[in-house]
Amino acid sequence: MKLTQIKSSVIIIFLLVGSFAVAQTEIKSKVTDFMSMLPIENASVYVQNTTIGTITNADGKFVLLVPKALEKDTIIISSIGFKSYKTTIDQFDNSLDILLEEDIASLDEILIVAENRPKTGNDIVIRALERLENNLPEQPYLQKGFLRHKERNKKQFKWLVESAITLYDDSSYVTGGADNLKINVDQVRKSYDLRDVDSLFSYSTYLKYNANVNLKPKNLRRDTIAKSSLIKSIKWNDTRVNGLENLFKGKLNLVRNSKSPKALLGDDVLKTHQFKLDTILVDNERKIYKIKIDKGENFAGLNTEGIYNEGYIAEGWIYIYWDNFSIKKIEYQLRAGSDAQKNRSKTLFDTQINHKLVISYMEYQDKMYPNYIYYETPKLVNVGYKPTGKINKEEEALFNKEERFYYTVQEILFTEIIQDPEVIEAALQQDWDPDIFSVKPYNKLFWDNYNTLLESEEDEKLIKDLTKRSSLFKQ
Repeated sequence: MKLTQIKSSVIIIFLLVGSFAVAQTEIKSKVTDFMSMLPIENASVYVQNTTIGTITNADGKFVLLVPKALEKDTIIISSIGFKSYKTTIDQFDNSLDILLEEDIASLDEILIVAENRPKTGNDIVIRALERLENNLPEQPYLQKGFLRHKERNKKQFKWLVESAITLYDDSSYVTGGADNLKINVDQVRKSYDLRDVDSLFSYSTYLKYNANVNLKPKNLRRDTIAKSSLIKSIKWNDTRVNGLENLFKGKLNLVRNSKSPKALLGDDVLKTHQFKLDTILVDNERKIYKIKIDKGENFAGLNTEGIYNEGYIAEGWIYIYWDNFSIKKIEYQLRAGSDAQKNRSKTLFDTQINHKLVISYMEYQDKMYPNYIYYETPKLVNVGYKPTGKINKEEEALFNKEERFYYTVQEILFTEIIQDPEVIEAALQQDWDPDIFSVKPYNKLFWDNYNTLLESEEDEKLIKDLTKRSSLFKQ
């Protein structure tokens, strides 16, 4: 074998499988508000001047694996609106909680600094969008990350997938991400699917868009359809609705794809959104605008093929650094606004919030890279008896509302950025598979050395319950 071929093989193994033998230091703690003593969720925990990091869970807790070679480096724990905590890794005490103090800048002081600075929320956001070409990466890169995909009803988890993924972005910001992003599922840690799904709903949709056959679920008979056809249609629908490519290449990748046609934060952003400056906060010793996202003159929409994803009101918050107008974080949701969407959302999902999104960014070498993504969307699970009018007590017992309405949550934590052109090129020569739903062998050694998102106490209980039910199901 030629030397170049050997080198290429080593690169690919390192990239898509990971290095198993790296000695690691585990640091863990709980981050708390000094005044209220309440846990701080989504606080950033990272090694200074690297992309190694994680975030705190709903209980304020985190676990981070750091290579032994970085023991003398500085660990930083920060959250918007608080003073940062810093210490060297070898001095970090896992037995102590981290208390962060509030840190707020003066809004009046900021607004009178210079006349040529934007002063309204709309103007600040427009300036930030204009600066994206400078603040986003200019060169192709790879990011390695961890995905947790879960689906539940009001009581329990029904589906859980945990994967290690690699994202490729060629940084063609001006042309959008549809043709410039690739995702690969490297490893799978957990994969449980215990949904009680009436597959006729997925099957009828599959026939409509793949065989041009328009049949309603109520007109189909389960005993006349092959099991393999039902499984195929369910997998197709899962990928269509909750596939990673939709999340990264679609409109909900708000910042990255703001140059895509009819983007949510595109040229017409002020027609569907209004932005109101709320206050100035501090993030890791830098001033940051906190701006409220409010409804515009027109409704917002996602233009999803085959799904009525229009008629929404956008709301939430956007955080923009004062010094260079780079976007640090977006908390964004789409609420039913039009009469048609309100009726659809209530009937199908029993909620008016159809899409809930959080995206935060990390700064590395003066560019902003995705750090953490949280995406939540409701989902109709067409199971059980569905009443169409008044029902008696016997019929009511057949109708389990909690089993009809699920919601799906996808969380992604990115922990490493790769910029080496040779490594990137070698990776692109391989087959990439973005299917998070395909089962892969479990590799314990890989996961022992890979940073993941720490589950909240509530989620941990639900995951253990799902694992137990899965074991009984297999038996």
